[in-house]
Order: sequence, then structure tokens, then C-alpha cells
Amino acid sequence: MNKTKTTIGILVFAIAALYSSQLAAQEGDRKGPPSFEKLLEKMDANEDGKLSENEVKGPLKKDFAKVDLNEDGFISEEEFDKAPKPQRRKKSQ
Repeated sequence: MNKTKTTIGILVFAIAALYSSQLAAQEGDRKGPPSFEKLLEKMDANEDGKLSENEVKGPLKKDFAKVDLNEDGFISEEEFDKAPKPQRRKKSQ
């Protein structure tokens, strides 16, 4: 009986540790701004490798003019890389 309880305890602990590590990995994926590739995957509707003001959403849409350095109406990867990154909001406690 004790051996069974010990085995169950070890399994529960292992599952909890695995679940916790998966959550931590997902948290790590969300930190920082998305890459240009990720933005293209989500927003580049016509798949031209650039983002127009009509395609973008969120903070990027709000700051489109700041990021579109050559003012051609599109954000290229080079412009995105040179753009100032938005400040992260502090978590309220």
C-alpha cells in the first residue's frame, strides 16, 4: 500500500513539474515584441512581405507613421527592426 502511494505521489509530482515547465515556456514566448516574421504570418493579408497601414493592428497601427521611415505606406522588415520598441506596461500588484 505504501509503495502504491509513493508511486502515485511521484507521478503527480512529475506531471505537475512538466505542466509547470510548459507554462513557463509559453510565458517565455510572450515576452517582448513579436518578430517581423510573426507579424507577417498574422497580418500580411496579401503576402507581399510588407505591412500596410490597412493590414496592421494594435500599437503598430497607432505608431505606423513613426515606423514607416521612408513614408512609402508600408513597413518593411528593415524599418521594423529600426523602429523604437513600445514601452511595456508595468504589471499592477
